[in-house]
Amino acid sequence: MLILILYFFIAIVAIQIAYYLGVFGKFAFAKAQKITPKRIPISVIVCAKNEEENVAKFVPLLAEQNYPDFEIVLIDDASSDDTLELFEAFEQQYSNIRLVKVQNNEAFWGNKKYALTLGIKAAKKDYLLFTDADCYPTSKDWITAMSSQFTMHKTIVLGYGGYEKIANSFLNKVIRFETLLTAVQYFSWAKLGHPYMGVGRNLAYKKEEFFNVNGFINHIQVRSGDDDLFINEAAKGSNTTVAYMPESFTYSAPKTKYKDWFTQKRRHIATAKHYKTVDQLQLGLFYSSQLLFIVLATLLLALQFQWILVLSLVGLRYLCAWIIVGFSAGKLKEKDIKFWFPIVEIALVFTQINVFITNLFSKPVNWK
Repeated sequence: MLILILYFFIAIVAIQIAYYLGVFGKFAFAKAQKITPKRIPISVIVCAKNEEENVAKFVPLLAEQNYPDFEIVLIDDASSDDTLELFEAFEQQYSNIRLVKVQNNEAFWGNKKYALTLGIKAAKKDYLLFTDADCYPTSKDWITAMSSQFTMHKTIVLGYGGYEKIANSFLNKVIRFETLLTAVQYFSWAKLGHPYMGVGRNLAYKKEEFFNVNGFINHIQVRSGDDDLFINEAAKGSNTTVAYMPESFTYSAPKTKYKDWFTQKRRHIATAKHYKTVDQLQLGLFYSSQLLFIVLATLLLALQFQWILVLSLVGLRYLCAWIIVGFSAGKLKEKDIKFWFPIVEIALVFTQINVFITNLFSKPVNWK
């Protein structure tokens, strides 16, 4: 029996190494990107619902971007706080701000996709750049950096949306590791010609891509997924590229309580079940092999069965993973994360198991 477990463990290690070196290495070892400014007209779209504190801080950062031709479309999704009043004040202050007021619709009650659709239709520019109301760009060249990756054929650009660092917080390290790993995955698969998701914190595409798939209509019943489900449907190797130069990053404040982050992860994982089958399979294989690697390595080492071989395989897998995580963390300015690997990985794996089990018995809460 133990010899069969050992053979299975060897197969799992091979799968993990194939993912890290064969897939994720595509991003980890990619050359640094350079910004080649373009004068593409851009509509920056921000949808907010009860975000008065964030929009007060971050809308001015968007309005003061160093870019020759852009507008900002602010969408108020039936807020009950002072978000709308702030948007109206910004509309008076900045000439390039356009305001879209969304009233609750009985058919699309509380559906962010409905609000975004109205904002996209109101946008005057052909190229759209999305971020969330609680996000801010790292520099005044954010629009320049993201738009620089558009070409005649590449009409979807996937960006990186990171989280702020909080000193002496292990939860913060786990959150940023999960964000890093997710970005490495969708950047790598996009580079391999098989894009499958993006994040609404930092995402750009030509307006025609939205209408080519009839917007969000095919997953309108799913409250979340205005970013990843749209990309899963609309993106192809021929029309999608990535932006990972530091000037293209956005950041937002991370959750500071495990319970809040756990709730957020429940929404993300619940959305993934609506991906294309092939994407669900590749994600499922990676995460299940990640879990099985930890479980089987622990079992075989605890029983001291062929422990020299097992320990060597464990070391090989972690070396490959650490190299990829290290190079990727350097590109995405998350260098401190590599020093906490694999502790943060183990914490993340068991959190994901907990999320998966919890979602089997109850539905997660969506857009505010």
